[in-house]
Amino acid sequence: MTGVPASAPGGSGAKPVRGGKLGAAAVNQASLWNIANILTMARLLLVPGFVALLLHNGGYDPAWRSFAWAAFAIAMITDLFDGHLARTYNLVTDFGKIADPIADKAIMGAALICLSYLGDLPWWVTGVILFREIGITLMRFWVIRHAVIPASRGGKMKTLAQGTAVGMYVLALTGPLATLRFWVMAVAVVLTVVTGLDYVRQAVVLRRQGLAAERAAAAAAEASGVRGPAEAER
Repeated sequence: MTGVPASAPGGSGAKPVRGGKLGAAAVNQASLWNIANILTMARLLLVPGFVALLLHNGGYDPAWRSFAWAAFAIAMITDLFDGHLARTYNLVTDFGKIADPIADKAIMGAALICLSYLGDLPWWVTGVILFREIGITLMRFWVIRHAVIPASRGGKMKTLAQGTAVGMYVLALTGPLATLRFWVMAVAVVLTVVTGLDYVRQAVVLRRQGLAAERAAAAAAEASGVRGPAEAER
């Protein structure tokens, strides 16, 4: 926020356009309590409720698992909407940058751990997915000073496969659908590993490029500083 009223000297006096996207002034005024961040916080609050629903009655009640699936589905849908709203209407905040990936990992991690605890999903599957998700998140912070690792098409496919597979495991499926969910999870695990390795490659390349650019800038600044006094004596 600039702190200058629109009616004061130097203020723009411009009124917001109804129905239009937020302009530069609104971007500066984007607060913590915008719709994108509210959806992110709602997704975080869904996590304990989802766990309670999934584990209710020993974790094997089809009705309660259907309720848990509904909570999981809502969390996945809000994940799509909050990012879209933040980018479209320039509602990106520092809180959102940190809370959004945490909310994503929280709901997915809670589902995987609960499913493994109930014996529906092997622990090694949960370990592989969580190791990849947490590792890539930390790697993003590792290179964020140099560049942002963009979301790839493979990463989006991985997210879709994981959400679909976990959702199918949350439901009490039997017969052919239970077999189908096994293969969907297999695809999700493969995409998890392949895209994880690709993100590692991107992170290493971006960090090297960033460090090289910093060294070049430092060398140029040093050379400019050395030439400055000499030129001043002429």
